[in-house]
Amino acid sequence: MTLTAAPTPRYSNSSASAGRPGVAAPRSYFAEESDKEQFQSRSFEVAALRSDGSLYVGQEIAPALPLFDAAFSAFARGTLIQTIDGDVAIEDLQPGDMINTTSGKPSMLIWLGSTSFSPIDARRRVPLTSIMPDSFGQSRPNSVLTVGPSARVLHTPHRLRSGAGSARMLTPVRELLDGVNVIEVVPPTPVRLFHMCLERHAAVHAGGIEMETFHPGVNGMRTLPHHLQRLFLAMFPRIGHVCDFGPLAHPRAPVSEV
Repeated sequence: MTLTAAPTPRYSNSSASAGRPGVAAPRSYFAEESDKEQFQSRSFEVAALRSDGSLYVGQEIAPALPLFDAAFSAFARGTLIQTIDGDVAIEDLQPGDMINTTSGKPSMLIWLGSTSFSPIDARRRVPLTSIMPDSFGQSRPNSVLTVGPSARVLHTPHRLRSGAGSARMLTPVRELLDGVNVIEVVPPTPVRLFHMCLERHAAVHAGGIEMETFHPGVNGMRTLPHHLQRLFLAMFPRIGHVCDFGPLAHPRAPVSEV
């Protein structure tokens, strides 16, 4: 069954939302005022299931650090995600929806995050990538698919195929830029990007190709100070420790140094 919040806007930046069922007032994840000066901030929006099955909807103000941004920047608005009830635009998904995965077993959506990125960030550029139709085979994708900087596709790059055998790897889409089928784009206006977590890490069908759900990686948090690790995990109501994300569904391709 699809879970929905009270009949109010999904995300609210009004303090009046604090008293509404399932909707939290905006929270700041800066531990101290000095953090605000040290890090650029960003507003992140989250809809998620808590451990007890209740729905949390809230807006979080947190550091715009690479790991934080990566958790919200895989899919562009309008990306069609295959669910057990058919394709649904990612912005229309709700926690509790059942998402088809490449394993053949549907998995429940437990977390959906989004944020807006400016085309030209004074401190950190956030380019998008467009994948042309049929770039990875017939109808893969089935139309132009635009993704964010943290998107990974289940596709082993040519440079690793001799050593990968039959195993497919999750490869950053930006690793596949070729200027023809996979190209960088810079939109003229701010864009909203999304990411999602299922009950387990998986590759899902997005626009006709297989792309991964969010996972910080085995060592993805080790470079963060402990207080920022806690702040990051607090954005995931069901996650108390990085181990709660579970194992990776597929190996990740190492990032090219070229």
